Amino acid sequence: MTTEPAAPGRDHVSGLRCVKCNATTAVGPAVYVCPGCGGNLQVEYDYPAIRSAWRRDELARSDDRTLWRYAPLYPVASRIDFPTVGWTPLLPAPKLARSIGLRSLHLKDDGRNPSASFKDRASAIALLRAREIGAELVTGASTGNAASATSVLAAALGIKTRIFVPAAAPRAKIAQLLAFGAEVLAVDGSYDQAFDLCLEATRRFGWYNRNTGFNPYTREGKKSVSFEICEQLGWQVPDLVVVPVGDGNIISGVWKGFCDFHAVGFIDRLPRLLAVQASGSAAVVDAVKGDGVIRPVSGDTVADSISVSLPRDGDAAVQAVRASQGFGVTVSDDEILAAILEVARGAAVFAEPAGAASWAGLKAAVRQGIVDPGWNTVMLITGNGLKDVASVMKVAGEPREIAPDPSQLDGMFDKR
Repeated sequence: MTTEPAAPGRDHVSGLRCVKCNATTAVGPAVYVCPGCGGNLQVEYDYPAIRSAWRRDELARSDDRTLWRYAPLYPVASRIDFPTVGWTPLLPAPKLARSIGLRSLHLKDDGRNPSASFKDRASAIALLRAREIGAELVTGASTGNAASATSVLAAALGIKTRIFVPAAAPRAKIAQLLAFGAEVLAVDGSYDQAFDLCLEATRRFGWYNRNTGFNPYTREGKKSVSFEICEQLGWQVPDLVVVPVGDGNIISGVWKGFCDFHAVGFIDRLPRLLAVQASGSAAVVDAVKGDGVIRPVSGDTVADSISVSLPRDGDAAVQAVRASQGFGVTVSDDEILAAILEVARGAAVFAEPAGAASWAGLKAAVRQGIVDPGWNTVMLITGNGLKDVASVMKVAGEPREIAPDPSQLDGMFDKR
């Protein structure tokens, strides 16, 4: 790992704005949420200054194939050169598109990131922020992916990590944490309880908190996916972006990315967003379809990465979907599990349940008639299927057992 000066993103930060009450506050080492109402904060930039200092044609000359190619729009002054994060492939999926009557569909496969999930984007920015303010220990609560991303990048930066996870988190994700040296605290409870315990630890001990939906810098990393989508599509903004939603921070980040590019003049329009949630964990979709107020739900779903009772970035997520003139849909666990195999066999991408939920949701939206078949659609695959093999095996089945005896083959297969 090395760090070096990045383009002047941090110099262009103008402050932090509350997504709930719209108040602004100055950037500070211990500023996480709005001091007035407790709402989540969003990093604001001097967009005219960035626009005058950075031109889109500079990207065409850049050979940097990581998220750092967009450094002027990040609130940090350094970068992580290894492991490389971002610039994941945008894959055409014509077979899937044909199966539901769409003209164009691409999959953004973020299972190719170092920890095999989208959350590496958030951790890259949040951990650099921690390093720049001199934090020696980073803590966070996670169902697994955010924690894995934090432990991988913290190991590269030489920062200690202390992670709270629900004891029921998939073993593969916990194994990643331990392998990269994180101290893991398995909480006998839900993700929401682990989140609250992590916040209390931050208050008591002063550890730097990376929690999604609490730390405003996680959204700044997640927005990078939108920058990449625009550029990888040849600066043609998609009509629809499909996003699996848990605590709401990914979809709010996706929206901020498109809005940032629009503010600096790199794109001339914005896409619609489709928020997909499991039916047992649908607080954001319920709010989008209702009065806009986030209310707790059970959070029960096989897709652990989007299993949340009270979405911690729910207000920003609802705002993003509504501002985009988008939609929200819910899908069952059975639909999510079936989508794993459909995406694997239809697009050669192995997705964990939360990632496959995008496909289940897109199909549901097409059935409901809210997606125009002519739209150019991009679907986020947020994590690799190896993250949760137990869930995959529920629908993939078990291998056929056979003795190491050639005669066994005759009873199983026809000869030529």
